[in-house]
Amino acid sequence: MRELFDQVAGHSPLDPQEAVRRTSRGPQRKRFYTSAGIADTPKGFAITLDGKPVRTPSRRKLTAPARAIADSIVAEWNAQKEVIEPTTMPVTRLANTVIDAVVDRVDAVADDIAKYFHSDLLFYRAGHPEALVAREAELWDPVLFWAAEALGAHFILTEGVMHVRQPDQAIAAARAALPADPWALAALHMVTTLTGSALLALALKHDAFDEDQVWAAAHVDEDWNVEQWGVDEEVAARRLARYLDFRAAAGVLRALRSGGS
Repeated sequence: MRELFDQVAGHSPLDPQEAVRRTSRGPQRKRFYTSAGIADTPKGFAITLDGKPVRTPSRRKLTAPARAIADSIVAEWNAQKEVIEPTTMPVTRLANTVIDAVVDRVDAVADDIAKYFHSDLLFYRAGHPEALVAREAELWDPVLFWAAEALGAHFILTEGVMHVRQPDQAIAAARAALPADPWALAALHMVTTLTGSALLALALKHDAFDEDQVWAAAHVDEDWNVEQWGVDEEVAARRLARYLDFRAAAGVLRALRSGGS
């Protein structure tokens, strides 16, 4: 199974969109198994195909820390038809990323997320029209208020795209809130890259805002443009693909909050 996901890491091992592009290339492999299953092990819930362990591109066993995550992975494998479509398996791809690219470099991944605290989506506001300004404030301000109250991270807002330097104390406070668990960190990274906001990702991880609220907040400007100019089918298709990855990452965070069994 290595060749199915050996390109998942891409230039950035945690970039879900790059993973989708790379797993779409090359010949597709026919389904070669009857059913996927789960085997309980001391290290977690191992994924099996016809009783044999599934391995990641680096030949490590594909094992999930929570039953709900393992169930999602198994469902993805069982949903495959005549050929295996890795692009339809976001939880599997995320699991491979965790095991092969995050477990051994947690600090580096956390640092990558922390870069967003310098220029998070929520800091840069439209100056007009008034309706868009109001909508951004409605969806973004509560997240910033939460970060200030829950994390002690007080950030500076600006109008337009001119960079504004954020307080070191705010960045440090937000950085300290990042998890050490590689599964939570990888899911958090995926949400961050998909939304353009590490603060939205943290709010989701802490269950301060739900998935629909976070997704809507991440697409305020895009939704505004759709209302003004209509839907671009190509853009809509890309957004749907991102949404599937977002739901997968959100599901992992939810499963981790609920516990391992």
